Amino acid sequence: MEKFSFGVEPVTCHAWNGDRTQIAISPNSHEVHIYNKKGGGWEKTFTMNEHTQRVTSIDWAASSNRIVTCGTDRNAYVWVLNGKGEWRPTLVILRINRAATCVKWSPREDKFAVGSGARLISICYFEKENDWWVSKHIKKPIRSTVTCLDWHPNNVLLGCGSTDFKVRVFSTYVKEIEAQKPDSTPWGKKMSFGNLMSEVTTAGGWIHDVSFSSDGNRLAWVCHNSTINVVDAASDSSVTTTRTPYLPFLTCSWINPSALIVGGHDCELMRYSVEANGKITFVKKIAVASKKAAGKVSAMAMFQKMDKLATTDEEKGKNTVHQNSITQVSIHTGTKESVSKLSSTGVDGQLVVWNMS
Repeated sequence: MEKFSFGVEPVTCHAWNGDRTQIAISPNSHEVHIYNKKGGGWEKTFTMNEHTQRVTSIDWAASSNRIVTCGTDRNAYVWVLNGKGEWRPTLVILRINRAATCVKWSPREDKFAVGSGARLISICYFEKENDWWVSKHIKKPIRSTVTCLDWHPNNVLLGCGSTDFKVRVFSTYVKEIEAQKPDSTPWGKKMSFGNLMSEVTTAGGWIHDVSFSSDGNRLAWVCHNSTINVVDAASDSSVTTTRTPYLPFLTCSWINPSALIVGGHDCELMRYSVEANGKITFVKKIAVASKKAAGKVSAMAMFQKMDKLATTDEEKGKNTVHQNSITQVSIHTGTKESVSKLSSTGVDGQLVVWNMS
């Protein structure tokens, strides 16, 4: 396990470049900071400040080395590195009237999806004729803010969760950029743009995160009612739900075909197994930090604790690696077929790289 601190501000989102030598983070503001790996730490090399309000999501296209960001200013930008080592933005025509909440590149990096409070998803692609990024909207039957997104491995299907307590799978086939129609999947055969492939209503909780399995046949999600859920399209779309005794999870990811990692307000990463019949079982907590003995606390440490933990009491420090809610987990090394390292960021301003093996 490796642990790094980026100050006292919460890290709301982060994204890695292809070889994991650079990371983009947003410190809960309108800025995105680019850091380069230097020795055993990180050195800030560039600040993206095109957004005028808080950045809500970042994704880094590893192969094409492009970054996409979105924020509460209702905008999204695609950032490209120029010859001077500077990141330059291109505005995306989202056509939304509410905050953009989440963004994610497709597996082939030829398009990306943006969720928003406008009760729609913008599927964005580059239009060469006009040299800009345009979007198509998926609206029906979304009835509330889209909170999370994840792509199916086939580059066409998109899973999303929203605050109307529903998880949906849509087709995002864009004939303008895709050479041929996609093959049918267990989710369905009709792949026209915006077609609703699946819809699941959860039992009393808005959706915080969704994640497709490595083969794309299963979709997992976590809700605000502290449940973990999995739907299996290859098994008559059966849904399995497990209610946990923990505080709500904010993020989840498959690490192999039968295991999930979740994290959230309990400040810990937890591993669950998903059996072939859909049964979800708790396996273990990934790591627990040893509690430090109380001692004399400097004025600087006291004020940092007030910012990060809303307390000045050294005894109230948690015996967890993260000292506040985990906001995001991302794959560091490997794929969903077999993940060997994960990264997590949280409200405590920390980045932690975890060994899964």
